[in-house]
Amino acid sequence: MIPLVAIGLLVLFMVLGVPVAWAFGGVLAYLVWAYDTNTATLLLQGYRALDSVILLALPLFVLAGYLMQSGGVAQRLIAFIEHLVRGRKGGLGASMVLSSTIFGAISGTATAAIASVGTIMIGPLAERGYDRGYSSALLGMSSLIGILIPPSITLILFGVVTRQSITALFTATIVPGLMLMAGLVIFNRIHFARRQEGGAPDAAGASPGTARLTLRALPALSLPVIILGGIYGGIFTPTEAAAVAVVASLGIGFFIYRDLTLGRLRQSLVAAGETTGTIVLILLFSFMIGRILAFEGVPQDLTRAVSGITDDHILVLLMVNLFLILVGMVMDDLSVTVVIAPLFVPLMEMQGISTIQFGAIVACSVVIGANSPPVAPCLYMACRIGTVSVHRAVRPAVLMILTVAVPIQLLVTFVPALSLWLPTQLGFQ
Repeated sequence: MIPLVAIGLLVLFMVLGVPVAWAFGGVLAYLVWAYDTNTATLLLQGYRALDSVILLALPLFVLAGYLMQSGGVAQRLIAFIEHLVRGRKGGLGASMVLSSTIFGAISGTATAAIASVGTIMIGPLAERGYDRGYSSALLGMSSLIGILIPPSITLILFGVVTRQSITALFTATIVPGLMLMAGLVIFNRIHFARRQEGGAPDAAGASPGTARLTLRALPALSLPVIILGGIYGGIFTPTEAAAVAVVASLGIGFFIYRDLTLGRLRQSLVAAGETTGTIVLILLFSFMIGRILAFEGVPQDLTRAVSGITDDHILVLLMVNLFLILVGMVMDDLSVTVVIAPLFVPLMEMQGISTIQFGAIVACSVVIGANSPPVAPCLYMACRIGTVSVHRAVRPAVLMILTVAVPIQLLVTFVPALSLWLPTQLGFQ
């Protein structure tokens, strides 16, 4: 009963608009009171959990994302991709999806992709005849590809709380991420063919030649190659890759594109510090909440409760997927990743689902939850960028979720090879 009240409190705090970190703090205070926990020991355990080299990747990747955003990386990438797909039906919409994918492979955060890609692409899409509600929904969905395409802040957090290999988790979501990208491109093509007048190809207007655009985009395109190639090639760890990403972003922003100034650097440092501080505070509270729930045997109780309802393998997996999606609709992605999902790890292991595959399932559920009202943080942010009411974006967002995101999550759940083949081939599983 106490864990259910704790989850209910967390949902209530979210609905009331309490900052996420303090919502976690309120739930922690309730659990400490309800279970009469020794706070001195709990604080020590929380501090030790944060004392991790792996967590250093978190502030570094966050900083790298802000530096790329202010250093001109996004603009060059989008111009290059837009040039490649112009003249094709739905080309501008497809270019936004592809740009979000590549930017996600650099920054690891959805918010950075929304801010960087959205501010550049929403205007031209509206001029071409795309409804702003649809464009905002497409932006919100495509920005979440960054959660699946490594590096991913969400997967780093999941790996830390479940003590799994970050590199293995990174590789587990590459195929689902590419599937989501392809699915959104196909969805956009079908939407364009049905909705646009005469089905005319998008017109991108006059632009520099392919060679010149490629040359301009080459430094930006080299970033994911350096980051991912270094990790999977065994040259450096994810934490070291994050440090390399920061150094490379500084070099490209200052000396190659020259869009990064001292003022923008200061803004990036401040923004990264604020974001990291919030995430670390949430992590501290979530670690302490997790220790209390583990000590009280809540994961085992949850396993027994689900097993008491049904022992059918397919139904259990469907129930877990449905629960993750529903929780994701009323809670933010950090709450789902660091508090709710770890509770299901014993149950999933009992069903023969490895924690690495479960990490891919959780990441897919975050894609759905982050664009599903009432919380829908990515959808709301995309609508702010697109200067449109969220009500106009809900219908296309729901259609994308039902026809693209949900089928991908079910495939990842019931076809283990989609998430485990690549980690196995690279020796991480």
